[in-house]
Amino acid sequence: MPSRQEQLEYVLDLANNPSHNYQLPDANLTFSGGNPGCGDVVTLFLKLNPETQEIEEISFEMVAESCTISRAGSSYITDEVAGRKLSEVDDIHAEQLMNELGRDVVNSRPRCATLALGTLHAALKQWRADQTRAALASERQG
Repeated sequence: MPSRQEQLEYVLDLANNPSHNYQLPDANLTFSGGNPGCGDVVTLFLKLNPETQEIEEISFEMVAESCTISRAGSSYITDEVAGRKLSEVDDIHAEQLMNELGRDVVNSRPRCATLALGTLHAALKQWRADQTRAALASERQG
């Protein structure tokens, strides 16, 4: 198990050198979520494949004032889910994310650590609802 210092260095590296930190130009889903407690806001950009039910690409942007732990969590989760099936993403839970980031370091700010994960789950829920509505509308017309 990594030491607290190693966990801290990992979180700082994720926050200071985030992966997927840009606006994905050909995203077919854009979704924002926020943490009212500290003002963090993350916007996720996803390129989803409806046939394979996979996240082909994902990126994020945050407001400039977002905290280190939110940036680290966003970087980690976008790395973790790129190329994965939506059903696999559904199985990622906040407790798992907290452990991966280093519970000793992020335990004081769980909402910040899990902001991107919660936003991703909400985005996928919205996308599935939109897909269902579109399919029903198509059936009614055809």
